[in-house]
Amino acid sequence: MQWYYSKNSTQLGPISDAEIRGKLASGEIGAADMVWKEGMSDWLPVSRVPELSAIIPSQQPPVMGQQPVYPQSPYQTPMTVGNEIPNYLWQSIVVTVLCCWPLGIPAIVYAAKVDGMKARGDIRGATEASANAKKWCIISLAAWGVLIVLYLLLFVGGMIASES
Repeated sequence: MQWYYSKNSTQLGPISDAEIRGKLASGEIGAADMVWKEGMSDWLPVSRVPELSAIIPSQQPPVMGQQPVYPQSPYQTPMTVGNEIPNYLWQSIVVTVLCCWPLGIPAIVYAAKVDGMKARGDIRGATEASANAKKWCIISLAAWGVLIVLYLLLFVGGMIASES
């Protein structure tokens, strides 16, 4: 089973069950750190995951009558293998250099955002940036195709006109 955890607002992992248990036992991951694995509906603090909370080194019990407050998870569920979000970076660079640079630049900008958003756990933002990068690649390629057709029409038209 693969675990993900957060430290200092950074999503880390995946790590194995043995690795997370070792990090819990050593105190590297604490009771308030958020964890997630496939099958969980959302990120939870370690102290609220029964299979992990027993591993946490002894800590002071909460004051009588006080319930610990756990913040809502700011993290999104990590992507599983097979659901990769393409960044279209190399395609963006190719259409910018070889085709139509004014339309290729937005493709590069969106493509450059994808991996950073995925790393931060912003799956929705990464998906949107990927779709926009793809869209601008297609627009740039289509504009290049239109320019080639126009050039050929003008070239053939010029050849016909010069023969007359």
